[in-house]
Amino acid sequence: MELPTSDAPVSDIPLSVRARHTHDQPISYFMQQAVENPGLISLAAGLVDAESLPADEVRQAFDEILSRPRTAQAALQYGTTQGFHELREKVLAHAAALDSRAPADLSLTPGNVVITTGSQQLLYLLGEVLFDPGDIVITEAPSYFVYHGILASLGVRTMQVPMDDAGMNTNALEELLIHLEKTGELERVKLIYTVDYFQNPSGLTLSLPRRRHMMELARRFSKKHHLFILEDAAYRELRYDGADLPSIKSLDEGNRHVLLAMTFSKPLSPGLKIGYGLLPTELMAPLLRFKGSHDFGSCNLAQHLVHRLLDNGAYDRHVARLCDVYRAKRDALLETLAEEFPADTPGLRWTRPEGGLYVWLTMPVETGPDSAFLKAALREGVLYVPGQFCYVRGAGHYPKNEARLCYGVAPIEQLKEAVRRLGRAAVEVGAVPACGLAR
Repeated sequence: MELPTSDAPVSDIPLSVRARHTHDQPISYFMQQAVENPGLISLAAGLVDAESLPADEVRQAFDEILSRPRTAQAALQYGTTQGFHELREKVLAHAAALDSRAPADLSLTPGNVVITTGSQQLLYLLGEVLFDPGDIVITEAPSYFVYHGILASLGVRTMQVPMDDAGMNTNALEELLIHLEKTGELERVKLIYTVDYFQNPSGLTLSLPRRRHMMELARRFSKKHHLFILEDAAYRELRYDGADLPSIKSLDEGNRHVLLAMTFSKPLSPGLKIGYGLLPTELMAPLLRFKGSHDFGSCNLAQHLVHRLLDNGAYDRHVARLCDVYRAKRDALLETLAEEFPADTPGLRWTRPEGGLYVWLTMPVETGPDSAFLKAALREGVLYVPGQFCYVRGAGHYPKNEARLCYGVAPIEQLKEAVRRLGRAAVEVGAVPACGLAR
């Protein structure tokens, strides 16, 4: 198979600077391979479990909405740029309840909520509102590579801070902020970006002490400018083990520093394409001006469907069932990794996430797009995301021996077979000894 390249085709069309800075996302190639090669088991694309999609619940909600003229007309009419008011009320109460708080405790009203076309649109809109070319965003290393693409298209400099089992190393973050202040660049740092629950790609979660430290840093380094934290909590509700942690947003007294992005794509249905943001009041008007230029409001019918599912309890019941499904799939993947890859192999390890959709595998050999391991995996019929795509190019040295494994899509037996195929590929390239593998 031909692997992706960043080289753009030669064209005499006078594209904008932003268009020239916007490249294909690596995941597009891997999603395409999963669709076009039916014999390939994909652990690459971060898609959801198809068998668990709430078809019956959505069908019932759809029928209930369309069976009454008043609700049907409201759902099929244009909506507002900010989003269906009743849904904004619902998601605000829902997000606050996840932290065992009331909206007023968080200095939030429905006026601080925007409904977006998935959380991805919110990430892009916030970039348009906040960033000028040359501004700085600090992310985890590794981090969500699709967001890296957004930042590159906006001309933003992305700096990365290492992670460990407790998430972003906030001591290293503090050192970086101190360095940028000394070099006169602190005011260009607009945002700290974190996927703080079961991170994409690593599966790691930011610990409570580090949440508090990050919040303190945002306040302390907001000196001549305002430093925000973008908390991408897309996977928060997909928890399978352990105690829940408060959101960073819940630590943001006065609703000043934290931009909370959440979505219904992962815990409900990506086809509905509904996300939402809880934002400081000062950002709402400029963000809605940009959103109006995009679409004058996200799909109104989908918003009414999500509202109905929240209102009748179907959403909560679905999330509970979904967590059972993903817990079993995560366990199957981890158990088969332990069977197929000798634990005492030097340089070999993997994360054990308490939720989300991803396991981060570190190998004793290179795993990149041109590596012998990936080519062997493709011959065996299994695909993963090379970990190097999750680091910012040009931001310094990054590991080339990591891989993201997604257990969201494949059924349990396919997950097990995928790991067996990875094991055979590992033996082929000499990463692990053949005698250590279960067959």
